[in-house]
Amino acid sequence: MPETIICGLDIGSTKVCAVIGEVDDQGNVDIIGIGKSISFGLRKGVVINIDTTVHSVENAIKEAQLMAGVKIESLFAGISGSHITGINSESRISIPTSNKRITATDVERVIESAKPTSSIPPDRQIIHTIPQKFSLDDQDQIDNPIDMIGTRLGVEVHVITSGISPTQNLVQSIEKTGVKIDKLAFSPLAGATSVLNEDEKNLGVAMVDIGGGTTDIVIFINGSIWHSSVIGIGGMNISNDIAVGLRTPLNAAEKLKIDYGCALRSLIEQDEQIEITGVGGGPSKTVSREILVSLIEPRVEELMELIKTNIQNSGREDLIPAGVVLTGGTSQLLGIGEVASEILDLPVRIGYPKKVGGLSDIINNPIYSTGVGLVLWGNEYRRNGGGKIGGKGTANVTVGEKVKGFFKKLLGE
Repeated sequence: MPETIICGLDIGSTKVCAVIGEVDDQGNVDIIGIGKSISFGLRKGVVINIDTTVHSVENAIKEAQLMAGVKIESLFAGISGSHITGINSESRISIPTSNKRITATDVERVIESAKPTSSIPPDRQIIHTIPQKFSLDDQDQIDNPIDMIGTRLGVEVHVITSGISPTQNLVQSIEKTGVKIDKLAFSPLAGATSVLNEDEKNLGVAMVDIGGGTTDIVIFINGSIWHSSVIGIGGMNISNDIAVGLRTPLNAAEKLKIDYGCALRSLIEQDEQIEITGVGGGPSKTVSREILVSLIEPRVEELMELIKTNIQNSGREDLIPAGVVLTGGTSQLLGIGEVASEILDLPVRIGYPKKVGGLSDIINNPIYSTGVGLVLWGNEYRRNGGGKIGGKGTANVTVGEKVKGFFKKLLGE
């Protein structure tokens, strides 16, 4: 597989999406292949059946390869699920008096010392250690301390951990297809690469990716990630409510949500009628669309309340003036932005993947945010020599242009 080809694999609870990109000499990315298949082997982001997960991954990759006309040998895979947690940590180290000039080795040492390894349970592992800011002696808010003079170097980092067993099962499911994993990335960290702009990340913004089984939240302030979390509720909870409330099969409920769903009753015509598929081959029936929306609206409100509480518990709710960017498949639900803005009391927009060329018209959909983000994330990872991604300035930019080679291994343990 040519070095110019990058594949991102987004494995969710309802879909598996493979996105193939091609990088030109200037580092720009064109999307050349997209594959999507129904996900049968995951629940809330966690593998519950390896064989069916392998089948879903194979189908998505084959479809993307056919469209792109290339053979994929390795890929960058996203990981999410309720087993993912994020914490902030910090550390300070002394600089030898013989050489007070800060070196790359000093920076690597202080970041390593900031990892809270003693407090991480044995069934968990670190997947990202992301520097937020450095300090040197009495000077704070330093982006890049390399070559500066000082005696005491400090760093604040955001550490993302995952459950070892869920991670290993995901890796095994992918590798059983015969494709190698270049790197695992926390899905919303990669997704933010394609959805958020630099002004939002610098000003302060929360990105909320509402998937089928989970809702992922990341908060960026001053260009760095300061909070990450996963809520175990997603779009499938809405579909389940529809299936039970209207007594229709789950797949029919999902289609109703997509075709006629709305999060706000005031946006629909009260006399509009829709056809409902019967259970077990039974006769269909016609009901008011308002009944469908009455099942969706409270679930969306409940989810937004959970998101609001999560942001408040992060202690950063007053530091995100850029507001909230909703993405993921459920963000396409009519009226969800209005409900979110009302409950969160923040500006809200729907995030679409960008920063790529090629099949941009096809991927102009929130369901591809993570897949496209993984391609962009993987491109920066390779350009940095397998180094650190996710620091100051963007989810994919090193902390200072001089910090190049020493950031190897900081993205994953």
